[in-house]
Amino acid sequence: MLNPPTVTRLSRGIARGGKALYGAPLGILMLEARFPRIPGDMGNAGTWPFPVLYRVIPGASPEKVVLNGARGLLPDFVEGAKDLVRQGAEAITTNCGFLSLFQREIAEQVGVPVATSSLLQVPWVQAMLPPDKRVGLITVSGSTLTSAHLEAAGVPLDVPVVGTENGREFFRVLIKAEKDDMDVDLAEQDILDAGRALVSQHPEVGAIVLECTNMPPYAAALQREFGLPVYDIYSMITYFHAGLRPRSFG
Repeated sequence: MLNPPTVTRLSRGIARGGKALYGAPLGILMLEARFPRIPGDMGNAGTWPFPVLYRVIPGASPEKVVLNGARGLLPDFVEGAKDLVRQGAEAITTNCGFLSLFQREIAEQVGVPVATSSLLQVPWVQAMLPPDKRVGLITVSGSTLTSAHLEAAGVPLDVPVVGTENGREFFRVLIKAEKDDMDVDLAEQDILDAGRALVSQHPEVGAIVLECTNMPPYAAALQREFGLPVYDIYSMITYFHAGLRPRSFG
């Protein structure tokens, strides 16, 4: 005898409204760029094990944000965050670690939790390390990651930092926009070279935090190469999201 078709029943009670979209509590503010968003990149929706909402901020190029301090862009990011909240986001993040500069201002304006930068993880990661070990940073641009960026995220100003601006591929594609395509193997080598410089210059480094939200695709290669824990925007946002939708064990 055939089994009867399964019937899906709606929950009883009142269904709450007030949003345009449902089921994607995390909103991501995106820079305006044309480079490839490979799996693991924050701007590739397939990276996330949960639905997300995106909002591209017109005129917010990586060069303007990373090399020019995001001057004049705060109102656009605040309005973009508000729009994501109106659409249904219950928390906000961004796809550039350099936007730690706007952490306080966006959080003040939108009324939901905000985590602008992977740099926010540094104090937590440092607390987990033995007393003789330190967090080291790999950033897309060490020359323009300033004390203001670090202070806004609660990062010690003497944190060891190495950038990728002298590499062959990663910086010139993502920040300088010299071409739309990217050699992923060369980009990975740039990240590994930065890691090599970091641990050789600072042997006390016991864990690595990746500032750039385009670096998670290379985190596993870094961990294999140097045997150190690696934290990035993916580790931070999956943690962030876990508080928005805690697992039910009942």
